Amino acid sequence: MKRISLGIIAAFSLLGCTVGPTYRPPTTDAGRYFMEVASASTTQPSLPTTRPVQVTQWWATFHDPELDRLIMRAVQSNPSLLQAESRIRQARAARIVAGAAEWPTVNLTGGYDRARGSKNIIFPPSAFGIPTPRPTVRQQPTRLDQPSSPASSVGGATGAGSGGAPLSPLGSGGLPGVVTDRYQVGFDASWELDVFGGVRRSVEASTADYQAAVEDRRDVLVTLLAEVARNYVELRGSQREIEIAQRNLRAQQQTLALTQDRFRAGVTTQLDVSRAQAQVASTAAGIPSLDEQVHDSIHRISVLLGEHPGALLEELSESRPIPAAPPEVPLGVPAELVRRRPDLRRAERQLAAATARVGVATAELYPKFTLLGAFGFDATKFTHIADWSSRYYSIGPGVSWPIFDAGRIRANIRVQNETQAQALSAYEQTVLIALRDVEDALVGYSREQMRRAALLQAVEANRVSVDLATQQYQQGVVDFLTVLEAQRTLYAAEDSLVQSDARVSSNLVALYKALGGGWEIELAR
Repeated sequence: MKRISLGIIAAFSLLGCTVGPTYRPPTTDAGRYFMEVASASTTQPSLPTTRPVQVTQWWATFHDPELDRLIMRAVQSNPSLLQAESRIRQARAARIVAGAAEWPTVNLTGGYDRARGSKNIIFPPSAFGIPTPRPTVRQQPTRLDQPSSPASSVGGATGAGSGGAPLSPLGSGGLPGVVTDRYQVGFDASWELDVFGGVRRSVEASTADYQAAVEDRRDVLVTLLAEVARNYVELRGSQREIEIAQRNLRAQQQTLALTQDRFRAGVTTQLDVSRAQAQVASTAAGIPSLDEQVHDSIHRISVLLGEHPGALLEELSESRPIPAAPPEVPLGVPAELVRRRPDLRRAERQLAAATARVGVATAELYPKFTLLGAFGFDATKFTHIADWSSRYYSIGPGVSWPIFDAGRIRANIRVQNETQAQALSAYEQTVLIALRDVEDALVGYSREQMRRAALLQAVEANRVSVDLATQQYQQGVVDFLTVLEAQRTLYAAEDSLVQSDARVSSNLVALYKALGGGWEIELAR
């Protein structure tokens, strides 16, 4: 028996194959370079280049120690990142579950039961193999508890009647009227041979799911880093806007005081004083809204770090400069983007998992071969349970092959084929979205730098206009409305310049996110 079983295993191992399609990563033509890099102005202060990406911790290019600390704290404690890590552990365990089907299962069994069979089970004589003669009078059914019954001569158990048939069936309690103790200990084993590779394909799919979970965590990390940096830039931009507003408010208050002096001297009218007061009040009214934006940004950063919304108020309330963009941003080429962005890598792994599951479904068309075995000890007395003569065993192969299932298996294969086609389309769409994200970010980054350069010139010109208007008003050359208009224009230009400074840095953060940078920090930790 052992030689036969080992021979069957060897034969199945030689004949084993893996059904279903063999996965090959898709090839995507992403282009040789980013189109917006070629059209970027060479006069930009921060210039994107096709030089290979070398900076993995891109936030370090802003040279802001506070931002560096916030990034590291977010990586350690962000709830969404912790959830993604949990999904990795879940996928790793699922892969172990799938791989366990490649091995035999062994169960240890043991038990004790005490049973008594019912004596009131009535059988016709034919149930015991006893021929029934043609009765001349009505014959009563045979009872096992009647001494005259043929069955009673063999104890109502495993003997045979005159016809040689075994005694059966018996009641669920065992031998009729007999109390029996039974002790049993042993183990049983089963092993389904993976002849056609269904289990191997399942392991392949689970491995791809695990790798997709790893890439999903990296994608969450990329988004987290970008969100922390973006909110930090917005925080510093709002604080800078408050500084501009307060400086303009002080200048407008000085103008108001000058106007009031001129009014008391009879040089100007109450109208000029009212206009100056309105200007001061309007500027002062905008400061609380900016302060609200500061607090909102701090609250968002705190939550990203997994802390209470107000936990960082004291730490971040002090105004700091807006992080400045580096002079050069290395982008690499689109082919590197496909290898670097976690969402693309995740989509590719999901396609691999879907392809493997086609093989899992296809394997259901073929027969399943199983080896079954059991060994143990069985005795009616506990003292005999360990006797070698109390042993029992069984071993043998089994096979099952679905003949009719109303089309379930083939329909499931079609389901998995369509799932694979959807995964391929999703991957191709993800590639296009990734390329679009980079191109959009490049446009936003380069155009905002152009806008900032124009705003810088506008601010310089408006400052000259305010100085000239103030001097001419004091000399009585122009009216006060000219001064107010010059101050309003200067304040609007300075505020727009600060916003543009923040947008340049925010657009750079968006560009780094589109390039998929930052997840490498997990390798450096």
